[in-house]
Amino acid sequence: MKRILLCTDGSSFSQSSYQYAAWLAPRLNAAIEVLYVSDIRTQKTAGTGDWSGSIGIDASKELLNKLVELEHEKAKLNHHKAKFILQNAEHFFATYNISDVKFTHHTGFLVDSLHEFEAQADLIMLGKRGENAEFASGHLGANLERVVRSSHKPCFVTSRNFQPITKILLAYDGGKSCQKALQFLIESPTFKDMELHLLTVAKKQPDEGAMSDLQTAEMKARTAGFVPICQIMHGEPEKIIASYVEKQNINLLIMGAYGHNRIRHLVIGSTTAQMLRSSHIPVLLFR
Repeated sequence: MKRILLCTDGSSFSQSSYQYAAWLAPRLNAAIEVLYVSDIRTQKTAGTGDWSGSIGIDASKELLNKLVELEHEKAKLNHHKAKFILQNAEHFFATYNISDVKFTHHTGFLVDSLHEFEAQADLIMLGKRGENAEFASGHLGANLERVVRSSHKPCFVTSRNFQPITKILLAYDGGKSCQKALQFLIESPTFKDMELHLLTVAKKQPDEGAMSDLQTAEMKARTAGFVPICQIMHGEPEKIIASYVEKQNINLLIMGAYGHNRIRHLVIGSTTAQMLRSSHIPVLLFR
């Protein structure tokens, strides 16, 4: 792996992202690019609406001038905010002696700008909630689902609190995204000495297809040097996975962004969305 693209907004979840990036980058031998995108909607100059018919020509001109001045001040404030957030990130990584870091400020829309920046990245990292986390604790961040949906790279979604990763759970359904995730684990030296759990949630009991997929995944993991703990369970995937994470003290959940039988590309899978909302640990998603 060569580069981690870390999307920040300066929120508490971003601080956790910095910690995970500082933990992960040296182990992956990866550089980091910290990206802050100022929302262009807050920096557009006031429109040239004509209010002269209702408030008079002079009053209309005065109002427009004040609106333009206000937008200019907002642009300045947004620029200072971006500078402050990136300086804070720079100070953090300097404290952790992480030197291969690039800090980028861009004006636009994060989702629209993502392809430009992710082209040079191997992994996208962002918090599962953003600036309004305290007011919407039961919801995902406004950009998260759109980033996961539009990105072609793995997405590492961080939780609020950092904890070192020692136990990994791969929720395995045999689909292409899970195969990519398993290949990532096999090829990366980062996770070699960690405890790996492979969990398949089957639709029926017994499910020979699910058992065969899990056995194939176990064999690949063992060939790569892991001693995986494999389980096949039955029930609702969201509940089964959440319960397993808690009981086994898992530090990182890896799963496909979409289910094995995904029909539409419009939204991420329901199990994925529910796990992102409820999880207190980071989730690494593969398309």
